[in-house]
Amino acid sequence: MYPLTARIDLGAIAHNVAVLKRQAGDARLVCVVKADAYNHGIERCVPVMAAHGADAFGVATFAEARAVQAVTDLPVIAWLWAPGEEIPDGIELGVPTRQHLRTLADVSLPAAPRTVYLKVDTGMHRSGFDEAEWDAAFTEAAELERAGAIRVAGLMSHLAYADSPEDSYNDLQGERFRDAIARAEAAGLTPAVNHLANSPGTWARPDLHFQQVRPGVSLYGLEPIAGQDHGLRPAMTWAGTILAVKRVSSDEPVSYGLTWRAPRDGYTAVVPAGYADGLVRAWQPHVAPTVNGVRYPVVGRVCMDQVVLWLGDNARGVCPGDEAIFFGEGGVTATEFADAVGSINYEVVCAPKGRTRREYVGT
Repeated sequence: MYPLTARIDLGAIAHNVAVLKRQAGDARLVCVVKADAYNHGIERCVPVMAAHGADAFGVATFAEARAVQAVTDLPVIAWLWAPGEEIPDGIELGVPTRQHLRTLADVSLPAAPRTVYLKVDTGMHRSGFDEAEWDAAFTEAAELERAGAIRVAGLMSHLAYADSPEDSYNDLQGERFRDAIARAEAAGLTPAVNHLANSPGTWARPDLHFQQVRPGVSLYGLEPIAGQDHGLRPAMTWAGTILAVKRVSSDEPVSYGLTWRAPRDGYTAVVPAGYADGLVRAWQPHVAPTVNGVRYPVVGRVCMDQVVLWLGDNARGVCPGDEAIFFGEGGVTATEFADAVGSINYEVVCAPKGRTRREYVGT
């Protein structure tokens, strides 16, 4: 037992993958498990995803790719790497620049051509081949393919505004992506497996599924489009065990800087969670963990490894050993928590760290 726990419901993960698999239709389902499966744990989540509909996995780095390879034989695509890095065997590559392409030409030829996806910038303006260099890049890739260095499986890009699915910018990116595919074919490539759609694109834009979809946050039960409900089940609950309940008198200060004083005689509770564990200091005015069904505000400054809750007269009899739920089952959702602190649910589930220990439930 640990005083600060991220409880991961593997049954929820299985459910979400199955729902996304149905939504993907004829498209392959690439489950994005970068950042240690959005902080849910690659080692335990990937086998569940593989058993319930994943066709492949997507990660950012080679280290993440190796971690996925250790627990599944399904394909793994990595797209955040630097020219000159040692490329693990069997990893499929997202290739965002001509320098990356040239790296693949300069290294000794592998036993089999490396499978790559050419990343084209269709409007995200973050990474990928700019439109002005598409034709030259596609020609260069075709030459490398003929030389046996690579096999271009398809093109990839990323939607910038899919959480507003009706916005015309999504249509523009779709048009640019189709144009890129046509120009790749004209250069002699056969891009058979192309992918553009992230979580919101998978739900709301089936016209942009192409041959493969790449959902991430929805796998973990979080809605990517505000106000919509796709029947997902949140997988993470972040909670701490109350270590102490303390009586304070009216006007007594609590925590560093004397920034908060008790409005009347009452009680406080100490929870072993602080900024070293991912509870951001600036979130303090907006955080109210749930204890036995009641929400209590965090008062005073968030410390490195402790926060203080104001229990008022403690009518519910909160005591040491009770659980304070920051978000998840029995408390507010990660999305509600994010809305309160001015963040997004992606960041919130990635926040627990430090002394937080994962605990897995379900199958």
